[in-house]
Amino acid sequence: MKKISLSLSFVLGLVLCGACGVAFAADDAKPFIGNWALTIPGGGAGWLGLKGKDGGLQASVLWGGGSVLPATSAKIEGGNLVVTRIHQPKGKDGKPGKKITETITATRDGDCLKLVTVKRAEGGKEFGRAEFTGQRIPPVPATPDLSKVKFGEPVCLFNGKDLSGWRALNPNAPNGWSAKNGILVNDAPQEPGKHKGYANIRTEREFEDFNLSLEVRVPKGGNSGVYLRGIYEVQVADTCGKPLDSHNMGGVYSRITPTVAAEKPAGEWQTMDITLVDRHVTVILNGKIIVKNQPVLGCTGGALTSDEFRAGPIYLQGDHTSVDYRNIVIRPVAK
Repeated sequence: MKKISLSLSFVLGLVLCGACGVAFAADDAKPFIGNWALTIPGGGAGWLGLKGKDGGLQASVLWGGGSVLPATSAKIEGGNLVVTRIHQPKGKDGKPGKKITETITATRDGDCLKLVTVKRAEGGKEFGRAEFTGQRIPPVPATPDLSKVKFGEPVCLFNGKDLSGWRALNPNAPNGWSAKNGILVNDAPQEPGKHKGYANIRTEREFEDFNLSLEVRVPKGGNSGVYLRGIYEVQVADTCGKPLDSHNMGGVYSRITPTVAAEKPAGEWQTMDITLVDRHVTVILNGKIIVKNQPVLGCTGGALTSDEFRAGPIYLQGDHTSVDYRNIVIRPVAK
């Protein structure tokens, strides 16, 4: 009996130590849990989201353009956060190339992060080392009661005659934007097999929260986007007939999937009514509510900044394909 008691005590001790270890790891991770606005190397906008899952950490990353993607792993080492991402870019022949392992190490100082990214090729050679910063994003506030929100007088953002009030984000990029017959036209012809980037345009004015209405017409295979405050992209694309996806027409790109498919076929004019209040977005596409007062956890790919608490422009994506807009009207929230 004495030997059995000792064995039970030993096992119990191991279990308790294991539980302490899990609690210790959880305590170490807790300061990093949440959402972080990143200013990535080169000054672009990024985002890092961290949450606990199955006794460990799960990380998602937005790096400049594109979508929010899950990281390969995330853990705490020596009080620092270590996030690993594995890339496998395609070669010129379209086949998968050699894997690249990126390690992002973050040191926390209150609500700020100091981060270092290092990339390694399959052979272990280090390259692409860079430093950047992050800032904790406060939790999304409670869902606003839009019936109580007061909007100001409507402001017409496009006069139908010229590009007054608009400018190119990159003045050095080819500019396909012009005013024709009351339509804001982006003419972006492409050559087979090679994509040519065109200019995105933005309003000179900047806004905080608002209601925005417009009409848009996308060609076959067309792809554009409406950026709210230059931070959140509402997707504009030829996606009629496709399964619901956050990358489809009216979705908040890579963030919020429409609840219903309301897009029309390519070549038809479509109406969009978008409301942004307290980091919550509502999208009405062709008279149907497809995103209803949903919170946005961070910026989307192509954002001008990751700072969600500053005023910003409306910007229209023109670098992918041709697209037409008209009747662009905004009503800022009255203070």
